[in-house]
Amino acid sequence: QVQLVESGGGLVQAGGSLRLSCAASSRTFRTFAMGWFRQAPGKEREFVAAISWSGGNTYYADSVKGRFIISRDNAKNTVYLQMNKLKPEDTAVYYCAVDLGKITSATMTPAGYDYWGQGTQVTVFS
Repeated sequence: QVQLVESGGGLVQAGGSLRLSCAASSRTFRTFAMGWFRQAPGKEREFVAAISWSGGNTYYADSVKGRFIISRDNAKNTVYLQMNKLKPEDTAVYYCAVDLGKITSATMTPAGYDYWGQGTQVTVFS
């Protein structure tokens, strides 16, 4: 079983940046695709970004494309989400997840992921 722990969330002014990290407990993590999702109060969990096992393929929601960058360091069993030019509408709890069914590609639907972290709060104020 894989355990995922997110960190790096916080309070930031609009236009600022944050980098989220997601550390996995198992080296098997490096074999599979990873994703970031977010959930704002009263809203459904939505896709943010995903990355294939090697980092060669990345995927982004239209709302974050050009502002967020997903990356991974398999030697550290960690995936990152660099968030730039943050907006108040980016405020949410951010979750990372691993998809044991994907290696060279990644899915953008929450149901496709097998293990989730506990989430980290990101709050952007104007």
